[in-house]
Amino acid sequence: MTDDRMTQRLAPKDQTLQEAYDVPANFLEIDVCNPETHGIANKRYTDYEIRLKTNLPIFRVQECSVRRRYSDFEWLRSELEKESKIIVPALPGKAIKRLLPFRGDDGIFEEDFIEERRQGIEGFVNKIAGHPLAQNEKCLHMFLTEPMIDKTTFPGKLGHIDILGVILIVNMRHL
Repeated sequence: MTDDRMTQRLAPKDQTLQEAYDVPANFLEIDVCNPETHGIANKRYTDYEIRLKTNLPIFRVQECSVRRRYSDFEWLRSELEKESKIIVPALPGKAIKRLLPFRGDDGIFEEDFIEERRQGIEGFVNKIAGHPLAQNEKCLHMFLTEPMIDKTTFPGKLGHIDILGVILIVNMRHL
């Protein structure tokens, strides 16, 4: 004997045109764009603009833009693997073969490779930032919003680092 009320669909709510096309209640948009290559010879590197737009209350800012190198994405992945309880997705590969000398092309500075990497790291950062547990990680917030990342700090969770920092300072003075 099944109760039809248990499997009955909810009645759809009538929406106005304004509600249908209004800004969603919660949104998080992260774009990786505008790659730029800097330097000369073996001192070259490419960085990418990271644009964040959100109305999620966990983020301090609603809009910002920072530039990040591939090594910064590696740092973020490493911090999340150490600190969080989530399975961290892989980054696009390092492209070791493209770094070999005597290639007939520009290696990791070829436009096609840069675009392929840009797409890969955009997918990576969106998967992470969309995860509710990762959104509590200070390293993610630093990565998305701070102009410079201090890789010597130990980010931890939001709201816990300051308390922990004070405790460590107090304890170190008593040693």
